[in-house]
Amino acid sequence: MSSARLTPRATYRAQLRPEFGFDAAAAITDYLADLGVSHLYASPSLQAAKGSTHGYDVVDPTRFNAELGGLDGHVRLEQAVAAAGLGLVLDVVPNHMGVTGPDNVWAWDVLENGPSSVYAAYFDVDWDAPEPQLRNRVLLPVLGDHYGRVLEAGGLRLAHERGSLVVRYGDRSVAPLALATVREVLASVSGRLAVGPD
Repeated sequence: MSSARLTPRATYRAQLRPEFGFDAAAAITDYLADLGVSHLYASPSLQAAKGSTHGYDVVDPTRFNAELGGLDGHVRLEQAVAAAGLGLVLDVVPNHMGVTGPDNVWAWDVLENGPSSVYAAYFDVDWDAPEPQLRNRVLLPVLGDHYGRVLEAGGLRLAHERGSLVVRYGDRSVAPLALATVREVLASVSGRLAVGPD
């Protein structure tokens, strides 16, 4: 294959989503070749949050999105692209991830364990921030208003899920409590807990 064949001449971007997955994109490859397109440019294809319509909220960068057809579907897309004489451009944006919620195991572990997480090196976090109150912390832009207002309105609550204490905001689990925070919470309520007779 010549290097000219690998150089994109004209791309066609396919926006993949659950209703238009790998097989649907494979079905238009002959049409794209007839248009004179050299490469199919596929929107993000890694495992995104359930129901994602854009794919930029990746929760597992180690596998292809099951809602788009998974690995088997992606292989079929690759085969169709090659059979039509096209190239394939993949959209991989490392800093676009869905980091709230337990579906992103890597990010969830970083939120719970901070710099001690086995995944900490995968994220660009300034663990040694100049402000002491921000050291070893990750700020998440998830609140619809100022923190104090949301807290006073009862918008944040603690819940026990999957063996962890988590912060819930509305109907979503947005972060696990760090272990040091769990100790603080348990210490603050331990004196108020009354143990009754069996």
